[in-house]
Amino acid sequence: MSKGDGRTEAEGPAGAAQAACGAVEPGQVRRLWHLLEPLHAVVYYAPEVFEEAAALGYDTKERWPSYFPLRAAPLGPVGAGQVASAFYSFSPRMVAEHMDSAWAVADPAAVSAARMRGIDRAYRALFGDRVGGPELAAAAELARRAAESVDTACRPLAAANAGLEWPEAPHLQLWQAATILREHRGDGHIAALLVAGLDPVESLVSFAAIGAASVERFESRGWSAEEWRSARERLTARGLVDEHGEATDAGRDLRHHVEHLTDQLAAAPWQLLGAADTERLADLLGDFWVAVLSSGLLPSETTLGIGRV
Repeated sequence: MSKGDGRTEAEGPAGAAQAACGAVEPGQVRRLWHLLEPLHAVVYYAPEVFEEAAALGYDTKERWPSYFPLRAAPLGPVGAGQVASAFYSFSPRMVAEHMDSAWAVADPAAVSAARMRGIDRAYRALFGDRVGGPELAAAAELARRAAESVDTACRPLAAANAGLEWPEAPHLQLWQAATILREHRGDGHIAALLVAGLDPVESLVSFAAIGAASVERFESRGWSAEEWRSARERLTARGLVDEHGEATDAGRDLRHHVEHLTDQLAAAPWQLLGAADTERLADLLGDFWVAVLSSGLLPSETTLGIGRV
């Protein structure tokens, strides 16, 4: 594709780096997401993070009252409407329920500090002596290089997290890098949904229709039965979902396109890191990924569809 100055994309700076380091295959882009997502998601489930949130004054009997401010804190003291826009697939009513008073409990800077304290404690509990080991330090260095290369244009959550100061400890750098990279991917995923013409609730209905997760899991995003039914009817009218709520061939093709475009939009940091270092990072992350999954902290079924799509 021409850049308008006579060069192709492969001849630009990013293309030059990619050519020098070796191209990263789409499957590897998705593999890194699967490896890094659980390392990030600990922040929403670890008891150590809940304790830090509770100390600020948040209700932690369930995860949602702390989830929204913990994830939104890097955006600053924004309102529920801006958070709903950035989070996309949550019902605005659900966002407002938890965000309307969130910054009255604690300001975003205090929440950001609390989540880092919680992750520090959670990672130490999960990884033990490996927190200070060479493998984690090497993984953190590679993940940070990838995270620092992300293009944050039109990616609000990636930009907000990329704007935070880097912590000194390698295990905290690893978590921050994982967070920047997952939000970079998530922002791109929203763009892919918009291109596909899927509004927030339609995005969930169409994903449930291909078996990414149960309808009950997706209902945790706060949409009413009527809103879910109306979205299904709209998708049925487009020929994407049948009368039983299952995806048609066209619906599966559209969701495949969404995931493919999401992978493409998430690829740049890995292309800049290069195939060899991306593969090395994947190898280094394996034991830490296993430690998180075997801890039982994370649910076996999520709305991300990891392992099922």
